[in-house]
Amino acid sequence: MKDNKGFTLIELLIVVAIIGIIAAIAVPGLLRARQSGNEASAIGSMRAINSAQSSFASSCGNGFYSPTLTNLGTGPGGTVGVNAFISPDLGSANSVTKSGYTVTMASSTGVAAGAPASCNGLAAGAVVQGYNATGAPTAGGGARSFGTNTTGTIYQQTTTAVLAMTDTGAPAGAAPLQ
Repeated sequence: MKDNKGFTLIELLIVVAIIGIIAAIAVPGLLRARQSGNEASAIGSMRAINSAQSSFASSCGNGFYSPTLTNLGTGPGGTVGVNAFISPDLGSANSVTKSGYTVTMASSTGVAAGAPASCNGLAAGAVVQGYNATGAPTAGGGARSFGTNTTGTIYQQTTTAVLAMTDTGAPAGAAPLQ
């Protein structure tokens, strides 16, 4: 009689099956947690844009707003990234993909033609009277889309479609974030 030490093929298959069942249960929960984290990051980006626009208007824009994210990424004195109104991850381009969301900013009211130049290099008349920003999920990024505007309210929509934001007022089909 031989004394074989080790596991049989059946024992190994049972262990692999148990690991597979545990993984099948855990993966959806991990994906939901990732999606929730991405949505929290998008909400944080909307708050950061509101804060940056408020700071820009009160200190640099003579009561008007910045027309682009890249301009918010430029601090007083016109140096990109130095004392900027917004962090480099949002102020590096006019449309930024961050944590599964594409963040953009625009103005539906247009430029303030008679406004003076801003302290960070915008020419006279280039600042805007209002702004709106959206956070649209990329594939697998989230289940909701977000937006904000001059009012400072953050809106959510329970679909992944981009919110149709204006500079003031609530977009159709969206609710304020509570």
